[in-house]
This record gives sequence, C-alpha cells and structure tokens, in this order.
Amino acid sequence: MLTEPFYDPARSYLENFEQGPFSFFAERCVYHDRGEPRYKFLGHEVNLPLGIAAGPLLNGRFVKAALDKGFDLPVYKTVRTRKYASHEWPNVLAVHPKGDLGLDTMPLVGDEDYSEPLSITNSFGVPSFDPEFWQPDIADAVAHAKRGQVVAASFQGTTSGHGDVQAYIEDFALAARLLKETGVKIIEANLSCPNEGTANLLCFDVDRARRVVERIRDEIGSLGLMVKAAYFRDEERLRTFVREVGPVVDGIVAINTLPAKILDANGGQALPGEGRLSSGVCGRSIRWAGLEMSGRLARLREEMGLNFSIIGVGGLSDANDYHAYRKAGADAAMMATAAMWNPRLAQEIKAQETKEAMG
Repeated sequence: MLTEPFYDPARSYLENFEQGPFSFFAERCVYHDRGEPRYKFLGHEVNLPLGIAAGPLLNGRFVKAALDKGFDLPVYKTVRTRKYASHEWPNVLAVHPKGDLGLDTMPLVGDEDYSEPLSITNSFGVPSFDPEFWQPDIADAVAHAKRGQVVAASFQGTTSGHGDVQAYIEDFALAARLLKETGVKIIEANLSCPNEGTANLLCFDVDRARRVVERIRDEIGSLGLMVKAAYFRDEERLRTFVREVGPVVDGIVAINTLPAKILDANGGQALPGEGRLSSGVCGRSIRWAGLEMSGRLARLREEMGLNFSIIGVGGLSDANDYHAYRKAGADAAMMATAAMWNPRLAQEIKAQETKEAMG
C-alpha cells in the first residue's frame, strides 16, 4: 500500500536533504528483530539480507531511519571527492508503462500520479557534498547500526574535465580511501554511471571498469567492495565483465535503472535542462530486468567458479519479490522506489518470513 513517501518529490533535492526524511521515517519508533541474526552477507551477520539501494538515502538521517525501520542493508547515496550540484527540480516523476518496461520503449509521460503498480523516473545527476561533510556523517550512520545490520556507502569518480583517464581512475581510488576512513563496512563503486568522456556507461567499458576496480582494491585492501552495474543486453559483454571484474570484487549489484525518454502531457521535455530528455526508470516495471540479471550473474558465477555475492535490485515490492530474487540466485536483495512509498516494507516482509518459519 502506498503511503506518504520518505523522500518528497514535490520538494527539491536540497529541501529533502535538509528537511527529510518524511513520513514514517520521521517517526522515532524503532523496530527490534527477535532472536539472533540468521544470515551472512560479505562476512557480516545480518537479520535479513534486505536493504535499500543507493539513491533515496540522502544522508545519515535517512540511513539511520532506514536502520530503525528494519532495513538491514542500507546504502548511503553516492558520494564524490568534491561537491557536485544536483539537477534542477523536478527530480522524480511518476511514469506509467503498460506492463514491463521494454529496452526500446516509446517515450513515457511523467506526472505526479504516484499509483500502483508504481514506477518512477529519477534524474539527480549524482549530487554530492564534499568529504568534510559526508565523512563524519557516514561514520555517525555506521555507528547507529544494531546487531544484524550493516551500512554500505556508494561512490563514484569524477572527471578532471581534461580527458585524463588515469586521473579519473585515481579519483575513484581517493573516494574509496576517504570512505574507508569512515569505518563503513562495505563500499559500492557506481559503475552504472556515465563513463566520463564517453557516451557509454562505465560498466560497459569492461577494460576501464577492470582498471577502476583493481585500483580501488589496491587502495582498500580487504574492505568489502561491491560494484553497481546496469542491465546488459549483450550476453558476451556481460560474460567478459564478470570474467574481468568478478575475481576482484566481493559483490555485484544489478540493476540500476532502464533508460527512457520522459515527456510532459503536452509532448515536451518533462525534466528541464540539457541532457535530461532521457532518464532512468525504476520501480515495478523493471522488476523483470533485475530478476533476469540476477539469474544471468548466478549462472556465470557458477560457470567461472567465482564467489562474488549477487545483490538483486529492481522493482522489489513485497515478500514474493524478495523470494523471487533469492530463487533467481541473489544473495541479497534491495529496493528503492517501493521503500520510498512504503517505509514499513522491511517490517512487512520480516513479519511474513517469521510467519512462514513458524509453519
């Protein structure tokens, strides 16, 4: 059931950052798990391998609220080594594809009708405050985790603006080192962002992606490292990605979003500004893509004899979806859109898990 979201699309990114979270996440009630943690995730005990993916948890207040409401694997929104502005408002709109969102879909109309089955488009531009803010903020969120909970943080490199590839890779490494200093248990390199200086996503440039993760690994040692990947159309490219990146990382997170052109009711560009005609769609309509990627990654992992964990993301809306991801081969599952509009979702899934365990 949709409720008032903890991230308010009617407000700007900065207003949400400064005033949020809202709704149930703003209430001070704390969910307490019963019994001992039953699962392991990247070497850490967790009550349930279920969390909120990088995106809606803008700062430490959001992360601590997620922990308090029973989300055991929250991911702090992507940070950079220096301050980076958000795209202008609006940043989130509802979209209404008929069924599953295809890979070559017609343009979608974006509006404010947030209704089930819920899908949205989001366009933020990966904003970040500088490390002087986010380092102590993440450290505070990490300290808030209870037994059976693990905080992760997402990050990405930023181009120098001069086409210097090595400087770009080194910026990833610097961000990783700064995150390690916070005491965070797991970091997530965002390889599903634009590959700075090219038209493709970084994860599709397998050689550069491998160089990035190897440099990060050199910097962080044994700290848990996940990478966020997009949906791969090409099976051979995915195979190459897993072969090159899989041995270096501890987990692969998939997927991010699927792209689509977003128009307003009059046929114009819905999200103002250059380069925003197309943006990522997430929510129920991309569930098929997240599940498919989990299955493909699981098959390749077995085929290649690798042991990275798979974190399934995309359209997870209820306990059945959680089980579908686990059955597909995911070691953990995360949500974003559904959690925003149903902040009680982790508690609902845990209640159903307990009921089923009791027969």
